[in-house]
Formats: sequence, C-alpha cells, structure tokens
Amino acid sequence: MVGLKPPEVPAPAAVKFVSAGMAGCIADLCTFPLDTAKVRLQIQGEVKIPRPISSVEYRGVLGTLSTMVRTEGPRSLYSGLAAGLQRQMSFASIRIGLYDSVKQLYTPKGAENTGLAARLLAGCTTGAVAVACAQPTDVVKVRFQASGTLPDAPRRYSGTVDAYRTIAREEGIRGLWRGTLPNIARNAIINCGELVTYDLLKDSLLRARLMEDNVPCHFVAAFGAGFCATVVASPVDVVKTRYMNASPGQYRNALSCLLALLMRDGPAGLYKGFVPSFLRLGSWNVVMFVSFEQLQRAAVLARPA
Repeated sequence: MVGLKPPEVPAPAAVKFVSAGMAGCIADLCTFPLDTAKVRLQIQGEVKIPRPISSVEYRGVLGTLSTMVRTEGPRSLYSGLAAGLQRQMSFASIRIGLYDSVKQLYTPKGAENTGLAARLLAGCTTGAVAVACAQPTDVVKVRFQASGTLPDAPRRYSGTVDAYRTIAREEGIRGLWRGTLPNIARNAIINCGELVTYDLLKDSLLRARLMEDNVPCHFVAAFGAGFCATVVASPVDVVKTRYMNASPGQYRNALSCLLALLMRDGPAGLYKGFVPSFLRLGSWNVVMFVSFEQLQRAAVLARPA
C-alpha cells in the first residue's frame, strides 16, 4: 500500500475546502524560497525612478538564492511567508477545494463523465473567485519578496499587518487589489493548466489501469500539471508580478506594464524566471496534490461511521 487508499464515500465539500488550504500551506512552506527567487528574477531589469545607487544582479535560480543569502541573510528566502500562508488558506481553499463541486454544477444532469468544457469552466470560475477574495494577501506577499531589490532604501513595511495598513492608507483600498485583472487572467489560466491537467492525467492513468489511485499516480499527474501550468501562465505571471510591485503611477495599467516589458526585454521577457517558476510550480503541485489527496482521505477515514 502506498499512502491511504481512496475511501468508499467521497469527501464532502467542506473537507475538500479545508484540506486544500492546509495542503497549499504545506506546499508553500516547502517551496517558498523558489517563489521568492522567481519574483526577484521577474522584476530584474525593471526601470525604477529614481534608480537605486547600487543594485544586485541575479543569475539563475541557485545564483539568486545564494546571492540573497549572502547579501540579505537566510531569512530573506522566507520574506512574506506570513502573507503567503494567509493567501493559501483563502486562495487554495477556494480554487482547489471547491473545484469538484463547481465542476458538478457545469456537468449536464445524467452525464456519465465530465467533459473538458465543464472542467475548464470550473477551473476558470474557482480561480477568478479565489483571486477576488485573496488579492490583498498576494499584493503584500509580492511586496515583501521584492523588497530586497532596493538595497539602499529603508524597508517598506515593518510587518504583514503594517503592510496592509500602509498600502490602504497611501494607495487606498484599490491598492490592496492592485493587479486584480492580470491576476484573474493568470489564475484562470493557471487553474485550468493545473487542475484540469491533473484531473485529466489522473483519470487517464486510472482508466488505462497504468497506475492505481495512490501517491505515485498523484505525483505523476501533479508533475505534468505543474509543467503545463508554467508554460501557459508564465507571461501573465511576469506582468502581474511587476505591476503589483510597481510604485504608484509607475504604470497606468497592466497593459502599459506589458508594453514597457516588451519594449525593454522583447518577447523573451515574458518568460523571465521560467526555470524557477517551473521548479517552484512543479514542486508546489507535487507537494500540494499529494498532501491534498492524503489529507482529505485521512479526514474521511477519521469521521465516525
């Protein structure tokens, strides 16, 4: 036996909701340094006015991580973790925990199998709703992760709560939802890339009887989902990161941020930080989906008969 066997009774929506949030937090704890490296590489080369007197240049994933440890200390790898965990408890719970329930709403009554269109619609729906609820936590997380790129400036925020307060006071409530539209686009895409790919790969492996419904099956499906999600979502992710980290007035909107990126770096700029994005998203998907499957199974088995 590899991991817990699937229970005879499917997990209820509440169990999936809580399990998804917990699994997202576990995955973030394991992969947060890679996410921070991705953010630093994505905003590298961004035009800032005024320019900092000195700037740190990052080269590759390992180079970025080692440079951060050397210049800012090991704690910098987990800068913004509190906001990241807050984000997962609201974000992952909605977009992953409610996916199966929403998928059933889009599935025609009497249908034996859920079609691709229903899966895509469910992924877009839960991804968009999750962003609308969790956007402030994402803004704060990115600000903390990017803060080390301004070595000659004082720290922007003293803590997570101070970040929420300062952004709301200086930029208005809209500042906490900065980049919502590109983030909705990103997460609608990434949700389809992750959840739908995982759903289809897992179903295909089980239907073909190539694997059983256990941890190795979840690992293979999650790895494939992470790669597909990275390929389709990387361009939107780069624009989202730069726009959310921008100073007030630096860009008129997400489109002007995209145009500035293309003029400076060309189309290749849309895939800045691709390697850490894949390493992070691939490993995040593996840890999250394996944890999610096991947590919900454990919760169902622990319920009294």
